[in-house]
Amino acid sequence: MYSFESKVRYSEVDSEGHIKLNSILDYFQDCSFFQSEELGVGLSFMAGKKLAWVLTSWQVEISRYPAYGEDITVSTWPYDFKSFFGYRNFTIKGAGEELCARANSVWVLLDVKTGRPTRVLQEMADAYEFFPQLPMGKAPRKILLPKGMEAKEPFPVHKYHIDTNQHVNNGKYVCMAQEYLPRGFVTGKMKTEYRKAAVYGDMIYPYAVQEGNKVTVSLADREGTPYAVIELEEKE
Repeated sequence: MYSFESKVRYSEVDSEGHIKLNSILDYFQDCSFFQSEELGVGLSFMAGKKLAWVLTSWQVEISRYPAYGEDITVSTWPYDFKSFFGYRNFTIKGAGEELCARANSVWVLLDVKTGRPTRVLQEMADAYEFFPQLPMGKAPRKILLPKGMEAKEPFPVHKYHIDTNQHVNNGKYVCMAQEYLPRGFVTGKMKTEYRKAAVYGDMIYPYAVQEGNKVTVSLADREGTPYAVIELEEKE
């Protein structure tokens, strides 16, 4: 298990002074990169092997959003590798080991030259120590698109959406999707399925629908094929 301590920064909070959902995702993502770098299988190692980890799905549950200035501990650990898939859990804890947020994630290892999945190298698997999977319940990775989704105004992918893989960063899709939440909606659970990568210059065609306490957003191409599908459930 890898952990680091931080303090919720002003740049990470919303208008109410609590950490934003996308800031939580950034913490999770950073934590996994910090661990890989410490173990010698980080960005330069991956670049040398012409490999990249690409996130295929998130399952996130938030019991409490820490406030500005709070001390938090962010942790991550892998719990399995299967063929070209990697499985990883995350937590954010506050004072007294209070569990504020937890997540399950599924990643696929890509050969960047071919753009196709490739098996996890033995030296990568040997670098990590596995820990037990969080008891979150196994949610299906595929999110079904509800009927009655309403088309929204399309917009372009900007340079600030792009990460080192030259794709839209996974957290940026969630930022985009939150634009279609009703005022006062606080997310308690989130699922995201990443279907294909959007790159700089692409146009995003959003579709959204609310069903009870759940909002589903499809961020698609011109033909309506999703880049990512995000399901946001309101906190009880």
